[in-house]
Amino acid sequence: MRRLQTLFLSTSLFVSAAFTLNAAFRPPAVPLITHDPYFSVWSMADKLTDDPARHWTGVVQSMDGLVRIDGKTFRFMGSERRNKFPALEQTSVEVLPTRTIYQFSGASIDLTLTFLTPALPADLDVLSRPVTYLTWDAKASDGREHAVQLYFDASTEIAVDTPDEPTNWSRYRVGDLHILRVGSQQQPILQKSGDNVRIDWGYFYLAAPPAQNATLVATNREATEQAFSSSGKLPDNDDLTIDTPQRFKTPVLASEIDFGQVSATPVSRHLFVAYDDRFAIEYLHRRLRPYWRRNGDGPADLLRKAERDYTSLRKRCEQFDAGLMADLREAGGDDYARLCALAFRQTIAAHKLTADIDGTPLLFSKENFSNGSIDTVDVTYPSSPFFLLFNPKLLEAQLRPILDYAGLNRWRFPFAPHDLGRYPIANGQKYGGGETSEENQMPVEESGNMLIMAAAAVQTDGDVQFAETYWPLLTKWAEYLKENGLDPGNQLCTDDFAGHLAHNANLSIKAIEALGAYGKLAAQFGKKDVAQAYERTAKDYAKRWVEMANDGDHYRLAFDRSGTWSQKYNLVWDNLLGLHLFPAAVVTKELAYYKSKMNRYGLPLDNRADYTKLDWLAWTASLAPDRAGFEALLEPEYRFANESPSRVPLTDWYDTKTGKQVGFQARSVVGGIFIEMLNHHAIWKKYADAARGGN
Repeated sequence: MRRLQTLFLSTSLFVSAAFTLNAAFRPPAVPLITHDPYFSVWSMADKLTDDPARHWTGVVQSMDGLVRIDGKTFRFMGSERRNKFPALEQTSVEVLPTRTIYQFSGASIDLTLTFLTPALPADLDVLSRPVTYLTWDAKASDGREHAVQLYFDASTEIAVDTPDEPTNWSRYRVGDLHILRVGSQQQPILQKSGDNVRIDWGYFYLAAPPAQNATLVATNREATEQAFSSSGKLPDNDDLTIDTPQRFKTPVLASEIDFGQVSATPVSRHLFVAYDDRFAIEYLHRRLRPYWRRNGDGPADLLRKAERDYTSLRKRCEQFDAGLMADLREAGGDDYARLCALAFRQTIAAHKLTADIDGTPLLFSKENFSNGSIDTVDVTYPSSPFFLLFNPKLLEAQLRPILDYAGLNRWRFPFAPHDLGRYPIANGQKYGGGETSEENQMPVEESGNMLIMAAAAVQTDGDVQFAETYWPLLTKWAEYLKENGLDPGNQLCTDDFAGHLAHNANLSIKAIEALGAYGKLAAQFGKKDVAQAYERTAKDYAKRWVEMANDGDHYRLAFDRSGTWSQKYNLVWDNLLGLHLFPAAVVTKELAYYKSKMNRYGLPLDNRADYTKLDWLAWTASLAPDRAGFEALLEPEYRFANESPSRVPLTDWYDTKTGKQVGFQARSVVGGIFIEMLNHHAIWKKYADAARGGN
């Protein structure tokens, strides 16, 4: 599936200086606990001891960690007690697809902390479990033995929107598991929607297996850390008042683990945290359970299975990470592998996997720090390469709710919807004109997106029934694009922050590729005449596009605006879907022109501003005909992630000159950078086959 173009683009043509491939990568934010838009905790600093852990929105959801070595206490996580406990030296941090690994050293002990989230896309049962394991491996570095005790706590902030909300905590046993639980007192299930909010219903769990020599206590951080530092033990009683917000004391669920005498042989211990939201999404006025609950499982089942599978999941994730990192390096090099590893869990954690009444998986995205929309079509579109690679059933699980909604009489427009509401309430479109007006809609954008993604999903997993079910709807959108797609009117596209634009050349490409994709779908259904007719139309439109967009040494931003330019990222489908509608010379000319427009942190989106989009830049890079050309466009994007002063979960909208975030963070669209993997047929097939086996 490699491109046929032969243009050689040297890295030196695009960047001003070489960048060391083996240099340590400094993520703008490090994923710790990453499951869904509500259960998503990050470290937004270079060191785990420099800043409290935070929800992806930036609100503090602190977790503290101390280690007592031969009676002396050090911090390895959290900044609250920086003046009381010295920080253990952090020697490295590595972000892999399913794991974040911190290394610490000091007082003759080497300590490794691994946050493991088994985000295995081919295994929906495991993927949907809201469980993260914390594993500590300790060993002596001086050949002697040392007494080691470890302390970890998580604040009750994780279970509320704002820290002034009162909570209830409780203590449980599940088999041999010792468990603490906390949740808000009011439990307003699915009562809030929007963007900058956190969950305040359901329950957060801290669980300790019996073999870990752990004790648990619910109290305030000041009391637990004081007791631990003085004796290596926790208070012998829970605090019965921490269900009321305390102004100066942080309520926590705390644990202490005794490693005993540690020598050169590593000693391993683990705990795990979980979150049961009970009900996850309201879709068309029906409350949906998270997918892991679809067969009647409750929190006890979740926790029991989590501990039962710990050893096997740790091994599976290690193997998955090693294999994926090797494939990423083969496809795009070291920088590409590191960037994709950082994007992996973020992509998944911007979604919630739920089950319909019959158990069918439905996957809902959230527009993090954009407008909070749920299941937005033009958010699914840029993230689609991730799901096409790892499990196209998850892409279909995002498309299905939109398709079912668009088939209702209440959606009266001849084009596709933009969204289903504001997360987590998916009762109907809220963006733009909603269901009442065409004003501020994205008719060509969303219709093109839906047709392309449906065709790509069917091509990847071979399930033609999915598209056949919605054939009349897909046909209506194809007819709309045939009438309106070649030269779009004054409307928004997915880059709506840039405003309305008429005669958008890149949007026109999307419509043309979508018509070709519809024709290819028709051929798979045996509709030969329909397929041939749409193929002819798409090829004719592509030929006309070349003439309409031509601006000498490049192609225009808009057909009627000479002297303008833009990234033509929508061209990627010409090769990926095997459509071959546009001459190869179109890509050759565009890539050559981009050389003169590069800034330190990448290629701007178009001539109107210095900002770019991380996802679209990766798509544009994937148009390059060879490895050198791809790396030349991708390297400044990696440099941005490594140097950006904006310490937030990976933003997709940033300034190419300053590296600063313009807007958005923690969005699923960063999954779009996996698109280069789709250019490598053997790699794509490997993961597609694994997904079929997993489902």
